[in-house]
Amino acid sequence: MGSRKQEPKSRLNRRVLVVAIVLSTAALVSGKSSRLVTSWRNPTYTPEKKFHRVLALGLSDKTEVRADFEDVLAAQLASIGFDAVPGNTILLRPKATRLDLTYLKDQIRANQIEAVVVSRLIKVEDTVTYIPGAPYFVPFPYYNTFYGYYGTLYPVVYSPGYLQKEKKVRIETNLYVTSEPDGQLVWTGITDTFNPSDIHKAIKGLVKLVVTKMQKEEVL
Repeated sequence: MGSRKQEPKSRLNRRVLVVAIVLSTAALVSGKSSRLVTSWRNPTYTPEKKFHRVLALGLSDKTEVRADFEDVLAAQLASIGFDAVPGNTILLRPKATRLDLTYLKDQIRANQIEAVVVSRLIKVEDTVTYIPGAPYFVPFPYYNTFYGYYGTLYPVVYSPGYLQKEKKVRIETNLYVTSEPDGQLVWTGITDTFNPSDIHKAIKGLVKLVVTKMQKEEVL
């Protein structure tokens, strides 16, 4: 049986390095999710008592997305001890209709809502960035012979430039207490979510991020 011709070491090293570069780039791109851009805590707010019943509210013209967001947000709040109410369970909003403020106030009073966490979409940005290629040097262990030296210098791997497309979704989240006549702002935060291929997973990540941040800033 004939022996298989062995692939030159320099070529094998090149292939391994190219694969490593591609995998590293893919990991960096897919690793992006949600991050907090900025947050603000009302310095004048002094709680009379710790609130317990919270309304989870999303502002969106897409009924399914809004309901999913409110359910996930309510579940996250419930997991840390709040009696959380998804907005879609008490606020009936037929598609493409505006919510009446009087009805909203009546429902908040009737359901004994003490605080509201509300999120809205600010903007969606699509960007294309050119990532320039760069040379990569393949190490070779033998410097003490001509062939070792030549083998070290020759195999330079070049990663060609490419275009990286990225979608950024910016969300504003506010926390209000309802004890004031019109509701007092306690906390606000801005988040960016990158490349959300799965909306439900993106919502879960975003909700966990903002609720955790509000806990750390001791407003929840």
